[in-house]
Amino acid sequence: MTGTLINVVAILLGGLLGLSFGARLSGKLKDTVIAGMGLFTTAVGFKMFLNTENELIVLGALLLGALLGEWWGIEEGLKRMGMWLEQRFAGGGETESTRFVRGFMTASLLYLIGPMAILGSISDGLTGDYRTLAIKSVLDGFASIAFASSLGIGVLFAALPTLIYQGGISLLAAQLNALVTPQMMGELTATGGVLLMGVGVSSLLEIKKIRVGNFLPALGVAPLIVYVVEKLVR
Repeated sequence: MTGTLINVVAILLGGLLGLSFGARLSGKLKDTVIAGMGLFTTAVGFKMFLNTENELIVLGALLLGALLGEWWGIEEGLKRMGMWLEQRFAGGGETESTRFVRGFMTASLLYLIGPMAILGSISDGLTGDYRTLAIKSVLDGFASIAFASSLGIGVLFAALPTLIYQGGISLLAAQLNALVTPQMMGELTATGGVLLMGVGVSSLLEIKKIRVGNFLPALGVAPLIVYVVEKLVR
C-alpha cells in the first residue's frame, strides 16, 4: 500500500497548500482554474472512453450501474458522509456546508474513477511497484491545490475514500488480477471515462447536475458483462 499512502499524503499536502494560499487568489481566477480542470477532466474522460471495443457494453454497464446506484443511494450516502464530516470537523452555515460537500464529492469522485487508481493499486499490491500511483499522486496533488483553493476543506477529506478504495484494491490485487482480463480492463476504463466526463460536466463545469456517484457500480458491472459475453460466445 506504499503507493496509496503516497497518494493520500499528496492530496493532503496539496489541499493544505490550496487552503493556505487560496485567499490570495481572486474569485475569477479560482473559477477559471476549476473550469480548466473541468475541461481537462472531460477531455481525459473522452480519451478513456475510446478504449472500448464495444460501446454497447459501456452503455449496458451505465444503465445497470445506475439502477444499482439509485437502489443503494450511493450519491445520498456520499452527501451524508460529507455533511457528517463537515459538522464534525468544519462547522459553518448552510452555504459553507454545501461548499464542503461539493468539495468532498468532486475530489473523491475524481481521485477514484481514473484507471490509474485501479491499475496502480493492483501493481502496488502484487509487485510493490508504486510508480503508477506515484505519478497519480503528483496529478492529484496539483488538483487538490486548485480544488481546495476554490471548494475548501472538504477536498482534504477525499483522502479518506482514496485510502479505503485504493488500499482495498491493493489488498485484493492477487484475486483481481486472476479474474480481470485485458478486455475487461478496457471496458472498465471506457466506463470510467464516461463517469469522468460526468464529473467534468456536472461538478466542475456545472453545465448540468448529474448524480455521478450513483453510476459508480457501473465500474464493476462492465467487467462482469465482458465475462458473460465471453462465456456466451464460447
